[in-house]
Amino acid sequence: MPQRVVIPDGCAGLRADQALAQLFPEHSRSRLQAWLKSGRILIDDASPDAKSKVWGGEVVFVSPEPSQAMLAEQAEDIPLQIVFEDDTLVVIDKPVGLVVHPGSGNWSGTLLNALLHHGAGFRELPRAGIVHRLDKDTSGLLVVAKTLQAQTDLVRQLQARTVKRHYLALVHGEPAPSGEVNAPIGRHPVQRTKMAVVPGGREALTRYRVLERFARATLLECELATGRTHQIRVHMAHIGHPLVGDATYGKARSADPRLDAFARQALHAWQLGLIHPVSGEACRWQTPLPADFAGLLETLRGASTHE
Repeated sequence: MPQRVVIPDGCAGLRADQALAQLFPEHSRSRLQAWLKSGRILIDDASPDAKSKVWGGEVVFVSPEPSQAMLAEQAEDIPLQIVFEDDTLVVIDKPVGLVVHPGSGNWSGTLLNALLHHGAGFRELPRAGIVHRLDKDTSGLLVVAKTLQAQTDLVRQLQARTVKRHYLALVHGEPAPSGEVNAPIGRHPVQRTKMAVVPGGREALTRYRVLERFARATLLECELATGRTHQIRVHMAHIGHPLVGDATYGKARSADPRLDAFARQALHAWQLGLIHPVSGEACRWQTPLPADFAGLLETLRGASTHE
């Protein structure tokens, strides 16, 4: 049913968003402002600016029509694997297949939707406290802020490169024992859904070292100094060692059917370190490889996890 209310005289002189916040306390002011801007909320059949004053007696109409943006704002009971949580932040071990933030083609069923169900306070934070992302088919650790102050602090830590993010990556071929890729990343000039190393792109630095070698693949530990979209995937492909299973930046076929059968990029965010925004303590968390990745390594070692 459409919602129709009349602004009471007691709200006279308030900004539109302030009056709406009193009338609809179940919604955050940022959400109400967005609804005003998108036309989902009408005041006297118009969409005024959030700063416009109201004087009482105006008719407010909230459209009940569902939209993609509305789906993105819904709390959903999606299980989360919590590695650590306090009043300031939560560290999550994200499974393969879970999208972090709603967007084109994924307006529901995301980590953001899960966070909105996990705690009411996430509704009051930009992006529900999310400060960095993992690709849908990358597993592992990410941190989410629970307060605006913590979110600001973590964003600054990411900019200052004091957040330490280490990944396990299985790549094709035999890269050098250690090295770094310092190459700018931007939107691919032709295939706009992809990223690429491009002149004028944003600074991007990945450090890596070999952990284990196999016949046609190598297990690396990669450390992100920067956090560009698809950074490890793009950088490893750039030096001729794309990730196993990477349908976007990898090989269509290799000489090893075991590698070709892996259905997603072999990338796992296994270690996360940061300075706690409140205590100032240096914190570090680790999480083991998911079963599919661990199983592939065991297969390459010549043993099966099921034996």
